Amino acid sequence: MTKLSVIQLRERDALVDDLRSLSPEQWRSATLCGEWDAEEVVSHLGAASRLSFPAWLRSMIGARFDPDVHNRRRLEEFRGSSPEETLEMYAVIGPIRLPRTESVGGLGEMVVHGEDIRRPLGIRHDPDPEGLAAVARFFATKDFAVNSKSLVEGLRLRAVDAEFVTGDGPEVNGRLLDLVMAMAGRREVLEDLKGAGVPELRRRLG
Repeated sequence: MTKLSVIQLRERDALVDDLRSLSPEQWRSATLCGEWDAEEVVSHLGAASRLSFPAWLRSMIGARFDPDVHNRRRLEEFRGSSPEETLEMYAVIGPIRLPRTESVGGLGEMVVHGEDIRRPLGIRHDPDPEGLAAVARFFATKDFAVNSKSLVEGLRLRAVDAEFVTGDGPEVNGRLLDLVMAMAGRREVLEDLKGAGVPELRRRLG
């Protein structure tokens, strides 16, 4: 198992620990991930962990390459009979290995979706620093599940809590986790970012 996969499993375990005490109302609370509630995001992560690249490709073909249809089908396929059952199934599943086993893309999914759930619930979590830095570099240089590279092109991103600087242009600065979430398209973190590039980033996320 690769180092990034080990980090991803530690992040999975931390998320499971954070969610075991949720009330029924909290499980149905909104997240930063579109219209999905907390259980649906966990189910999405579990479904993604089950998929190999060939299985993902077959699913996408079956969904006529509509990612929303693909994600909803696989989410419902994984989902348990209750949020607690969904969480316990997720607790023992392996890492996300898309697009390939050694890719940081799966860790990016874990970090972003974990924050999607935690932030609205007021749960603070600091991801593994090495893993978070790898995700930040990946998002800044590749368009994978989200168009993160295109989103920040022509902007300079600088973390105030880590050694991370990338790009040229008007600066956007803040915590590395907030920069990662912004690159993943989460408008909600803009209030925590500073710099002359924030208005342009807000426009692009509009």
